[in-house]
Amino acid sequence: RDGMRVAIDQVITCQPTHVIMGVALEAFWGGVRAADELQAELTARAGVGISMGSTATVAALQKFGARRIAVLTPHQPRGDEQVRRYFEEAGYEIPRLIGLKCPSPVQIAHTTAEQVVTALRALDGDDVDAIVQVGTNLAAVELCAQAERWLAKPVLAINAVTYWDALRRSGIDDRMLGRGSILERF
Repeated sequence: RDGMRVAIDQVITCQPTHVIMGVALEAFWGGVRAADELQAELTARAGVGISMGSTATVAALQKFGARRIAVLTPHQPRGDEQVRRYFEEAGYEIPRLIGLKCPSPVQIAHTTAEQVVTALRALDGDDVDAIVQVGTNLAAVELCAQAERWLAKPVLAINAVTYWDALRRSGIDDRMLGRGSILERF
């Protein structure tokens, strides 16, 4: 977590107009208040807007009017607890959460498409308005976009949602096909 500040200092030398924080779990750690404080601190440090997965996902869920969500994480139980805590503090009910328990951040990237699809199907149900996939190293943007068609509900991949948040907060209203309904519709 401390490395984020050094990374901000380094990346800001290229004079970006907005920064995407591509480390998901730290954006959930400690609940809503801690995430808001982290985002404010990093924004002040960078001098530009910061998009991070936790707050971006809440903004996306609000666009869909979702209140009950199922969540897919690549994390161990301790990380899953942090993700659950964040979303519950943000006002969401979570009937189901599947943690894939990947043994390391590198192993998250080795999760197969079959594992993701199986988990998304297991998370679905009439009792959820949307499914959320967290874990920025879990390559699931296209799979989640495809799942929206066969599950007939929003399936939000954290990387697509964070990118959407950065675009919209930067005044860019471009729409993208094939990366999820958040980028297509809002």
